Amino acid sequence: MTRDTGGDNATGAPNGRPSPDSAPLLRLNNIEVLYDDVILVLRGLSLEVGEGRIAALLGSNGAGKTTTLKAISGLLHVEDGEVTDGTIAFDGEEIQGMDAHRIVEKGIFQVLEGRRVFEHLTVRENLTAGAYTRRDRKAAEADMDKVFHYFPALAERRRQIAGHLSGGEQQMVALGRALMASPRMMLLDEPSLGLAPILVESIFEIIRRINREEGTTILLVEQNARLALEVADYGYIMEGGRVVLEGSAGELRTNEDVREFYLGLGDAGRRSYRDVKHYRRRKRWLS
Repeated sequence: MTRDTGGDNATGAPNGRPSPDSAPLLRLNNIEVLYDDVILVLRGLSLEVGEGRIAALLGSNGAGKTTTLKAISGLLHVEDGEVTDGTIAFDGEEIQGMDAHRIVEKGIFQVLEGRRVFEHLTVRENLTAGAYTRRDRKAAEADMDKVFHYFPALAERRRQIAGHLSGGEQQMVALGRALMASPRMMLLDEPSLGLAPILVESIFEIIRRINREEGTTILLVEQNARLALEVADYGYIMEGGRVVLEGSAGELRTNEDVREFYLGLGDAGRRSYRDVKHYRRRKRWLS
């Protein structure tokens, strides 16, 4: 998409980590998140995403994945949450505690779980809403055409009320609305949730294209670990509010425990990496 602001930045290494001579676009350093002043959800979480890369954040329900995205995008306050320790840096600038609209202006846009389209607005009006922080209206209008290029179905339905669309089409609206913000980085929370398998494949192919063709950096939270690791460069696995395993997507795809717990290629009875310490003592990431 056409960028309104921002200069050139160093490109990360192919495995999703930044190259040795460049800083990552996003860096979370030992962050803690507290809800309602008593519930500690993130416990010293650290991760990095290289510019122009896709990083996958995997884990069981309740691991803290969505909280991580909301900590980055400034949406924690909606649920009485706050970052109480550690730092979140975007392009070298600390952003923890910033208002959400300022974080959007800096180039980070979160696509929330469940799509959250404006149901009573048309498709076109939903997309226009995504560009509300942009000053160059002509460039934003040009990007509308790019959104329709990625999502031809939306071009045909641009005047339809978004609430009348199918779940897959609403997910397209949510992604297109994010693109209209001309983001440097997109935070995607469960983009496959509730979609038919054929639509899931299509959505992930578009995510891959957006990353490759637009250079948009992506942090992806996803229950479908197989697809997430197919599109990602690097992956993190969370349990109990912290990262317990990380590596290139290729390394995680061939990891014996990842294959069993997340790819469905082993003992289907075990659901969490917490179980690893009970039956595979040689693993040490939970010690």
